[in-house]
Amino acid sequence: MVSMFSIDYVGRSVVSFLQTGTDHMNTRPLSPRFLPLLALMLLPAFASAQAPDAPQTEQTVGERVSVSGGAYWNISVPELQAMLGADRKPLLVNTHVPFQGDIAGTDVSIRFDEIADHVDQLPTDKDAAVVLYCRSGPMSVRAATTLAGLGYTRVYSLVGGFNAWGRAGLPLVNP
Repeated sequence: MVSMFSIDYVGRSVVSFLQTGTDHMNTRPLSPRFLPLLALMLLPAFASAQAPDAPQTEQTVGERVSVSGGAYWNISVPELQAMLGADRKPLLVNTHVPFQGDIAGTDVSIRFDEIADHVDQLPTDKDAAVVLYCRSGPMSVRAATTLAGLGYTRVYSLVGGFNAWGRAGLPLVNP
């Protein structure tokens, strides 16, 4: 059933079109009452763009790995190269035992299973970047898990360790 209002409204639009040559039905501004609805529809898109638990001051690299008490990031050789070339270089820590060599520029060697006992060799600022590596990966993952559990927020583990670094043709010391 068609109401009188719709007939009258459509009738006026047809008359207006015939008089001016313009379809006024398609040129009406968006009603202000729809703006809150539009904002509610867009809110989830903006909320999901925020990275949870990521430091807001610097871009986080790598793949986030959640562990008990925190998280660390797995990084690739190119990502480590970029980090080492940045203005604020991370602390580079070799966690491998027995010693089989270092990536050039390593700051300190700390056994993966004793890293919690040697936090005095790490930055006092738990938000400072610390990159861990071993020969192939598992020892640095264990050390990264420990540091994340101790509250360090920017812990990185080099995927493939110094083996991957060497395969990329990058400098090793005492290999």
